[in-house]
Parts: sequence; structure tokens; C-alpha cells
Amino acid sequence: MARRKEKLAGVAKEIEATGRKALAVQCDVANEESVKNAIQEVLNKFGKIDILLNNAGVAYTGSVEDMSVEDWDKAMDTNVKGIFLMCKYVVPQMKERKYGKIVNVASVNAIVGDKTPSLVRHVYNASKGAVRGLTVGMAASLMQYGITVNAVGPGLFESEMTADTLFKEEKFMQMYNMLCPASRPGKRGELNGTILYLSSDASSYVTAQTVFVDGGFTAV
Repeated sequence: MARRKEKLAGVAKEIEATGRKALAVQCDVANEESVKNAIQEVLNKFGKIDILLNNAGVAYTGSVEDMSVEDWDKAMDTNVKGIFLMCKYVVPQMKERKYGKIVNVASVNAIVGDKTPSLVRHVYNASKGAVRGLTVGMAASLMQYGITVNAVGPGLFESEMTADTLFKEEKFMQMYNMLCPASRPGKRGELNGTILYLSSDASSYVTAQTVFVDGGFTAV
């Protein structure tokens, strides 16, 4: 699911090429009606949802004293309310079937900040911290229904959100590479293993955890 359905077309084709079924569904995770319709469309086609990966996210730069209320609300709506709404309409059928795997995408910025003015992102810190809290709360109450809820906390990876911002800040990149034990940002594919693990039965006794995939950044 994504707000721009055309972005999903290529992914759907890749999945179908392996002999699997795929469905590209347009959805605005911050809009309740859009979420309800999207979830129903998936259930109509597949009959169930075993795994929910909450990966929608936005980031706005700014400190609390100069950030607009509109930007604050947009970030919280996507990063936190979006997970709430997706879980609200997916969890009931998971509870009925006594099975489900929920993986929320948090961030190292849930536990670390930045003093560099151009990199301060208070609403991102707040929203990703909330993702961790929501993950723990849901995990505690849903494990009895066979549902595990975990989060993955990426460090710096090149993405649509960071390619034109952080990756173009030469001083930031030098500082990040100096501080990070891996001496580099994450590479394409290095998040996959953790997400697959938390989505599989190999993690059936793992819940309420945030696994940071950050090259050791949060250790220093």
C-alpha cells in the first residue's frame, strides 16, 4: 500500500514474477476511510492478513519553537496515527485467527537527537519515540492472541526521504561516518534480514522489541 499506486506497480510485478500473488492498493494511512477501504480490499482478495509492516513515514526539519503546527500534525498523523489506524483495522482479524506479525518502522531518532540546527527534527524524534511506545503497549496486550509486535530502528539509509537532504550535507556525512562504528551509512538490502526475521515464525517468542539496524550508531 502507498499513497501513489504507480510506485507499487513495479513491486507487484516483481512479486508476481516469482509465482506469488500481489495486489497494489492505494492508501493514505492518515485517513481512516482510506485505511478501512484498503484493508477490506486486501481481505477481499486474500481472506486474511498475516503480516503488517508499518513503513509509512515523513520527516520535517525544525525545532519546536519554529515548526508550524501544520507540519507537526502532518508528521504525527503519518508516523503515529497511520500505525494506529492500520492496526485498528488489521488486528481484529489477527485476534480471531490467533496469529499475526506486526513490524513497525521506528528510527534511531527515537532515542538520539541532533544539535546541528539544519538537522534538528523534533517532531520526527517525538513521532518515532511514540512508535516505540505504541509497539511495547500493543505487544504486551496482543501476545496472548498469538500476535507479536516489534519495531525496527534504521540508522542512516539512502531513501527518497534522505537522498536530497542528509546525504547532500557533506559535513553531516563526514560526522556520521566518523561517529558510526561501521564508518558508513547502511546499504540497500541491509534492513531486509531484520524485517524478515521479525515477520517470520523464527521470532515467535520475540515481542515488544526495537531492533536498531544502525551499524552500531546508537552504541556510541
